[in-house]
Amino acid sequence: MPANPTVLTSKPEWQTLKEHRERLDGTPMTELFRQDPERAKRYYIEAAGLSLDFSKNRITDEVLEALLALASSCNLEARREALLQGERVNVTEDRPALHTALRNPGTDTIMVDGQDVVAEVQRTLARMETLVNGVLSGSRTGYTGKPFTDVVSIGIGGSYLGPKLVGEALQPYGQSGVPCHYVANIDGTEICETLRQVNPETTLFLIQSKSFRTQETLENSKVARRWFLEHCGDEQAISRHFMSVTANVPAARDFGIDPDNVFPMWDWVGGRYSLWSAIGLPIALTVGMANFRALLAGAHAMDQHFREAPLHQNLPVVMAMLGVWYNNFWGAETHAILPYDHYLRSLPDHLQQLDMESNGKSVTQDGKNLVWQSGPVIWGGVGANGQHAYHQLIHQGTRLIPADFIIPLQTHNPVATHHADLFANCLSQSRAMMAGKSLEEAKAELAAEGRSEAEIEQLAPHKVIPGNKPSNTLTMEKVTPETVGALIALYEHRTFVQGVIWDLDSFDQWGVELGKQLGKSILPRLLGQEAGDRASDSSTDHLIELFLSASGRS
Repeated sequence: MPANPTVLTSKPEWQTLKEHRERLDGTPMTELFRQDPERAKRYYIEAAGLSLDFSKNRITDEVLEALLALASSCNLEARREALLQGERVNVTEDRPALHTALRNPGTDTIMVDGQDVVAEVQRTLARMETLVNGVLSGSRTGYTGKPFTDVVSIGIGGSYLGPKLVGEALQPYGQSGVPCHYVANIDGTEICETLRQVNPETTLFLIQSKSFRTQETLENSKVARRWFLEHCGDEQAISRHFMSVTANVPAARDFGIDPDNVFPMWDWVGGRYSLWSAIGLPIALTVGMANFRALLAGAHAMDQHFREAPLHQNLPVVMAMLGVWYNNFWGAETHAILPYDHYLRSLPDHLQQLDMESNGKSVTQDGKNLVWQSGPVIWGGVGANGQHAYHQLIHQGTRLIPADFIIPLQTHNPVATHHADLFANCLSQSRAMMAGKSLEEAKAELAAEGRSEAEIEQLAPHKVIPGNKPSNTLTMEKVTPETVGALIALYEHRTFVQGVIWDLDSFDQWGVELGKQLGKSILPRLLGQEAGDRASDSSTDHLIELFLSASGRS
C-alpha cells in the first residue's frame, strides 16, 4: 500500500517546510547558536550506545516540528510497525523485509508463510556457533588434518560489503589468528592475488550467493575450486573446505558442497541487509561467536529504540528527516559519510549500497513517476585523510553537501596525542562547515600577517569560507561489537524512513538487474562462442570488436 494517500508535495506539511526554508535562507547557523546558548543540549539524542549532536543544522524548533509532522502525515508509525511485524513491505516482490528478525534475541514470534522466522534464525545461529567454535578451536580441520588458518569469503554486493566493513571495524576483537580474505570483483586479479596468500590445506572457502548463480561469485568460486583440486587432487576433500550460504541447496551440492555445510538465506532478507544472517559467518569466524552475538545485540537495541522512542527523540527518524530537509528543500544532491576512525574506513562503501540501492528509485510504490527528488548520492571516506582532498569542495564549492561526522570518544590504540589530534580535526571540520570565514575576517587575518592593501584585496576573496554548511556528529564511547551493530542498524532505519517519505519500495533493486541481463547476451560474443545479434548501438559493437581483436578471436 502506498505510504502517501495524497501527493507528497501537496501536503500542507510540505508547504509549511517550503515557507520555513525561505525564512531561514539568510540566517546563518552562528546566529542560531548566539540566540540559543542551550542549542547543543537540546538538539542531542542518545540511543543504543550512540550519541547524536544535530545542532549544526539549518533548523529551528519549528522546522523540526514540521519535519516530524511530515513524517507522521506519511504514515511513518504504521509503516514502521508493518516493517517490524513482517508485513510484505517489499511490494514489487511481495515479500517482507525482516532483517530486524535476524538480530531478535529469540523473545518474539514473527510468522511468515506459517513459519516462525525468529525460531529459524536461532537454529541457524546455533549451527553457526558449532562451526565457528570448531574452526577457532582447531577441532574442525582441513583434509590433511591441519587446522584452518585462513577463510576466503566469495560474494559480492551485500554478501561482501557488510561483512568486510564489520570485519575491519572489529579487528581489535579478532581471535585465534584466522583472518578472512574477501573476493568480490570479477576482475581475475582479485581471486588470483588472494589465492597466492593462502595454503590449500588450511583454507576454508565460503561461497555467499542466495541463488548460487550470481555470475561474479560463481566464476570466482570455480577458480577457487579448480585451484584447490590442482593442489589436493581429491574431489572428496571439497566437502571439508567449501561451504555456502545460499537458498539453492541443489546447486551447492552439485558444486561438491555437503548439504550439512550449506547455511540458509531467506527471501525476506535483501543482500544489503544480510550481514546479520549466516552471511556474517566471515565476521563470526574472525571475532568469535560471542562478539557476533554482541553485534546483533547492539543492532537489536537500535531496533527497539526505533520502534519505541517518540519521533522527536528517535535517532533514525531525526537523521532521516534532516536528510529529507536538505535533499528536497535545499537542493542537496549528495551526502558525505565521514568516519574518523580507521576501523570504520569501509562504512561509506557499505552505506553507499544500503542507501543508493534502496532509495535510488524514480517511481512510487504504485508505479507513478516521482515529481520530487529521491535518494542522494552517498559518498565519503575516512578522516582526517579527506581534509587534504575533497573537504575543499565541501567548504568552498558551490554545492551544498551535508555531512555525518562519526568518531569514538576512545581509541583502541592510544599512542602519543593521536586521538586528541584526530578528535580536534573532526570538531574543527564540522565547526568550519558551520561558521566559515567572512571577508572581513579574511582581510583582518591577512593584515595581521603584514600584507599590503593590494595583497589583501587580491587574496581575501580566495580565503572566504561561506560556512552555514550542515553536519551531524555521531559519537560512541568506543568502537565495539555493540556500537558497530547499533551504528549500521541506525542507517538501515534512516534509509527506510526516507523511503517512506518519498513513497518508494526501499527493498527491491530492479535497476541492478538490467546490466546482468545485457551481460548475458554480450559475454558469448566476447568468448567467441557465437556471433550473436549485434547490439543496438555502434559503441558496444565497436568495443566488442576491440576486445576480440586484442584477444585474438576476431
